Amino acid sequence: MSHEAKPIENEHFRDTISTIDDKSGDRAWVYAKKPNGKIHNIRSIFSIGLMALMFSGPFIKLNGHQMLLLNILDRKFIILGIPFWPQDLPLFALLMITFVVFIIVFTVLFGRMWCGWACPQTVFMEMLFRKIEYLIEGDYRQQMKLDESPISAEKIFKKSIKHIVFFLLSVFIANIFLAYLIGSDEVLKLVTDGPKDHMGQFISLVIFSTVFYAVFSKFREIVCIVICPYGRLQGLMLDKNSIVVAYDYIRGEPRGHIRKNTDQNHLGDCIDCKRCVHVCPTGIDIRNGTQLECVNCTACIDECDDVMKKIDKPTGLVRYASQDEIVNKLKRRVTVRSAAYVVILCLLVTALSYFLITRKDVDATVLRTPGMLFQNQNEGRISNMYNYEVVNKTFTTQKIMVKVVQPEKAELKMVDRELNGMNLNEDALVKGSFFIILPEGEIKSNNTEVTIQILSNGKLMEEIRTNFVGPVFKK
Repeated sequence: MSHEAKPIENEHFRDTISTIDDKSGDRAWVYAKKPNGKIHNIRSIFSIGLMALMFSGPFIKLNGHQMLLLNILDRKFIILGIPFWPQDLPLFALLMITFVVFIIVFTVLFGRMWCGWACPQTVFMEMLFRKIEYLIEGDYRQQMKLDESPISAEKIFKKSIKHIVFFLLSVFIANIFLAYLIGSDEVLKLVTDGPKDHMGQFISLVIFSTVFYAVFSKFREIVCIVICPYGRLQGLMLDKNSIVVAYDYIRGEPRGHIRKNTDQNHLGDCIDCKRCVHVCPTGIDIRNGTQLECVNCTACIDECDDVMKKIDKPTGLVRYASQDEIVNKLKRRVTVRSAAYVVILCLLVTALSYFLITRKDVDATVLRTPGMLFQNQNEGRISNMYNYEVVNKTFTTQKIMVKVVQPEKAELKMVDRELNGMNLNEDALVKGSFFIILPEGEIKSNNTEVTIQILSNGKLMEEIRTNFVGPVFKK
């Protein structure tokens, strides 16, 4: 049977967010029903894998170095074993842009699946902290009853145990988070040596622990709704072809309760049991359509499917679907917008891959010393001074050699140190100056082109062309 879709008569829900009491303006605490079902079980297994990866990530090492390190203070980044230094800022920026575009493409195609399945906030909140809350305080009705009850020994005991466990978990997560920022070795030193010798790291640990505890015990869904910019941007990225957690109002409306001995042929499949509302961790009614608060956690899908089975109706009243699929019964199609995003992402990935493959182990810069003219040397020779900077961007020691290959009679003379044959350690940078000296007969113009080669471990790393300034000597 098909039913005509009816517009939502009362759209008052759009005037406020679900976590704010529209009468008093106070926080409306969300008591979410304990989720259960096929998709939730898959999410649980997926989340366990993600948490295992997140917790072990700082301790997984490639070639003796942390696999993922985002040390902002020391400007040292390691991603999948590839080191990025300050000189790699354009490459790192391209990597971040590619990641952002990937998130945009993923959202355009699949909605906020990232939020519901892979975001650390959701994974920790729904699959760790909330499960502990269910274990200690019971399901949502028991939690409501406990919060509304007067102070008692049972209430104090349960609340104390819950918050102690929450805080200990927050401290543990803060240590892991800090390990991604300063390195697992530094965090282990903080743990073994104590805070006295690592006061800066200890203060950071206290701040992170406090923030995580506040997020998971107090703010919760507020982070997704108010603080996270991604949730705010979803309205710009989603369209009628985006796959989201959606309620099939064509099939479900008009909704109504099941009553014996009454004609219900005029009603849709939704029996208005509100189980989809009770299970929502952000407190929304998915039947009102796609909303800012929805993180696509799929808990409502499991609840609705369970109800449909019990009343002998087809499952999928709430499901992953696009607006076009529900209204026009159109299967997923490729739009110009989504295709354009995919093309842009492919171009970015191609460019990033090219720059990573062609990235040099040693980065060198040679520039004429500003403000200095040529110098007259003895025996009819002219010199120019140059400043150099050589950076080792690998985890191995590099033996550096510098030579002038053009003009052939050019001579290179170091000023402060002998660069040729120098062993440049990992993450090391060396700066200095040198002279290039040419016989007068080799200078044919005011600006003679000079070619300098930088070799590392005998391999050509950089070929730099610069100018040699001097007077013109005619034969």
